[in-house]
Amino acid sequence: MLIAADKFKGSLTAVQVAERVTAGLRRVAPQVEVESLPVADGGDGTVAAAVAAGFERREVRVAGPLGDEVTAAYALRGDTAVVEMAEASGLQRLPAGVFAPLTSSTYGSGELLRAALDAGARSIVFGVGGSATTDGGAGMLSALGARFLDAEGEPVAPGGGSLSDVVTADLSGLDARISSASVDFVLASDVDNPLTGPKGAPAVYGPQKGANPDDVATLDAALGHFAAVLEKAIGSKAAEYAAAPGAGAAGGIGYGALVLGARFRPGIEVMLDVLGFAAALERATLVITGEGSLDEQTLHGKAPAGVAAAARAAGKEVVAVCGRLRLRPEALGKAGIRRAYPLTEVEPDIAKCIEDAGPILEKVAENIGRDFLS
Repeated sequence: MLIAADKFKGSLTAVQVAERVTAGLRRVAPQVEVESLPVADGGDGTVAAAVAAGFERREVRVAGPLGDEVTAAYALRGDTAVVEMAEASGLQRLPAGVFAPLTSSTYGSGELLRAALDAGARSIVFGVGGSATTDGGAGMLSALGARFLDAEGEPVAPGGGSLSDVVTADLSGLDARISSASVDFVLASDVDNPLTGPKGAPAVYGPQKGANPDDVATLDAALGHFAAVLEKAIGSKAAEYAAAPGAGAAGGIGYGALVLGARFRPGIEVMLDVLGFAAALERATLVITGEGSLDEQTLHGKAPAGVAAAARAAGKEVVAVCGRLRLRPEALGKAGIRRAYPLTEVEPDIAKCIEDAGPILEKVAENIGRDFLS
């Protein structure tokens, strides 16, 4: 039995999901062999999943999205690092109820990347998602040595709103290690949006970060201007990167990563490789995956869909646990999931499911045990 589930956001970490499912299964079948491999798709929780798989947790002090210093972590094993931008620049780093869509910066994410390089990383998985920022990765690039100057030759203020003031992009001081042939730099994300436009970072994700319609328009224009200025510095590739899948990930930090030479891959695919999922899958007879909400978004690059696709290719049966289920059985079947077990089958009150997710999940796991282990 292999448990390869993502977090139940706001209730349980991926590690806790695995622990609770294991406890429930063993109430029904005490001798069942269970292997846990918490997973993530590149968003928040990615470092925790890597640490659970045997990576070392490294902590550094970096700038948060508002410029205040925070303690952020990345994961390291050998010369492979897993860096999660949300650790430094995520919504989780903002005070409760506070948003700063125009001024929040990814500077701390660049500091995290630099720390990984300083630790000897030669393969970097850069998981992006859950950002508080919409600055096109300008802050990250600045932390790595780039300079973005206004008409007076002064550095522009942090945040996406100030990018309309950029006149000169000086990339001559960029840390040469990040884009060298000796470092494999992978942008891992579950979204493939371009940088700007109707499907771009400001329009699609800006409202989640507190941007009103005027802010969205301001940010979209500023990011478009930023890409145009970068085109003067690095040529036509700047426009190609802006239109490329993943450029709009995490407020456009995907764009900054592409400028640095990163190659884009779906986050769950990258993480399954890094976590050693293939070997664990070989040992499994049944795979249990899941996340807080199984819905249409799940089918577009989220962790359970990636786990199910890999398991189906290996001829393994998959079931899923979730807080709530918003997919019909036929959609689950097409995704490679035989059946889903939502917490709401045990407790219809969603508020109680969120508050008591752990004990309820154990009861759900007992049902899986009765169905598949009895």
